Amino acid sequence: MAPRILLARHGQTRWSLLGKHTGRTDIPLLDEGRRGAKLLGERLHQDPWAGLPDVEVRTSPLVRAKETCELAGFGDRAREWDALLEWDYGAYEGMTPDEIKAARPGWLIWRDGVPEGESLAAITARADAVVEWARSADRDVLVFAHGHILRTLGARWLGYDASFAARIRLDPTSLSILGWAYGEPAIERWNDTGHLA
Repeated sequence: MAPRILLARHGQTRWSLLGKHTGRTDIPLLDEGRRGAKLLGERLHQDPWAGLPDVEVRTSPLVRAKETCELAGFGDRAREWDALLEWDYGAYEGMTPDEIKAARPGWLIWRDGVPEGESLAAITARADAVVEWARSADRDVLVFAHGHILRTLGARWLGYDASFAARIRLDPTSLSILGWAYGEPAIERWNDTGHLA
């Protein structure tokens, strides 16, 4: 069976609730985010996943991703990996899209990038490294990370330019699965938050 990659976005934080770009600022989960992480873990420990006993687990080293991983019940199996860090938003850290567009009308991160931060080419290279690792053996992998890096992973898994990520929304504490269909990379599940209902 071809390997798949399961993507878990971290739970809700104060800044994600407000729509602020949260790159390298290490913000903890809200109570709602902790609750969501536990519910995600309960879901992944039931059928059809049954705790994913054979998967390799990696997490972003930022506290919101690590805590989500731990509360979901995978902390003891996870290795931290800098490739899963969120986009470094540079001068736009802590700003909402509306605040940025007030100063820079028509701005789109996937096209225009961020000043004093990480380039689109750099986040693409990190995503490509994760895709290469995920496809490197006959086992599924599970990663706990952040919205923009996971959306970039989705685009690159499918073979698209990172700018395609603008078209695939991802909510906090969501579960997504990238797999295969007819031998081609495919989305099996995306932005699934059914465990939060």
